[in-house]
Amino acid sequence: MSDSRRSFLKQITGAVAGAACSCSGEALAAETDAGSDPLGVLVDTSLCVGCRRCEAACNEINEDLPRRSPALFRDETAFDRRRRMDDSAYTVVNRYPNPNDAERPVYAKFQCMHCLQPACVSACIVGALSRQSNGAVTYDPQKCIGCRYCMVACPFQVPAYEYRNSFAPKVRKCHFCFEKRLAQGSVPACVEACPMQIMTFGRRIELIQLAEDKLNRYPDRYVPHLYGAHEVGGTAWMYMSSIPFRDIDLPEFGYHPVPGYTEPVQHILFKWMLPPLGLYVILGGIMWFMESRRKQQSRDPDRPD
Repeated sequence: MSDSRRSFLKQITGAVAGAACSCSGEALAAETDAGSDPLGVLVDTSLCVGCRRCEAACNEINEDLPRRSPALFRDETAFDRRRRMDDSAYTVVNRYPNPNDAERPVYAKFQCMHCLQPACVSACIVGALSRQSNGAVTYDPQKCIGCRYCMVACPFQVPAYEYRNSFAPKVRKCHFCFEKRLAQGSVPACVEACPMQIMTFGRRIELIQLAEDKLNRYPDRYVPHLYGAHEVGGTAWMYMSSIPFRDIDLPEFGYHPVPGYTEPVQHILFKWMLPPLGLYVILGGIMWFMESRRKQQSRDPDRPD
């Protein structure tokens, strides 16, 4: 092998290794913009009647979702099964039996919880997910590489992937109407559409005070807890309920933020393990290439280098 070829391979090796280190460093350096007084929504599930107008409003304002007929959101057979958000719906309403009143079931709306310290943002290695200063956790499809680490990391199993889109699949989730509503000083579409006013939009600190006041004034109406005030470090969407939260599919979590468990492992992997492993793979590939060339030339000595 000529000196020029050796020099070329050395340059390629150094460039690729440097890029790997730089890329991992950028991923770790990406930080969330966590405002000190974020916006939020207080959901009082005891008032919900399951009209699903929030679902219709969400579908209407988000043009990237499949268009649905308004009649579809009046179909009560949707309550025959427990639904989750997917690539066609950012929010869903489910129905649950009420042990306190068999004639009056409990309805609960679900969407991205917009965590104060989002696990999805922490897990995203390219910064496709980010938390805005007002509390909205947003997604940039131009940065997404489809690794779906966010789906694995989310404790609420919110992000959904467009498996049916084979050309340019994206991760789908509620973005708090960030561009079309919050940035314009308006409330989210689902909040505005609710005829029962089960959702109260405002500053998170004020919503917590409002919930505490309602819990104190009506102790017989609610479970004595505000879900999301502290779970996984706190969420922008918080819930009040007349039945246990586990009975409306809100998981029991501790108060420690999920990134606190995962980020130390990620830092070790990216900072100390992945760059050298990548370099070893590159060097191994070069050695394999050189050995293949040597064997080929030994079988055909007249072949030019």
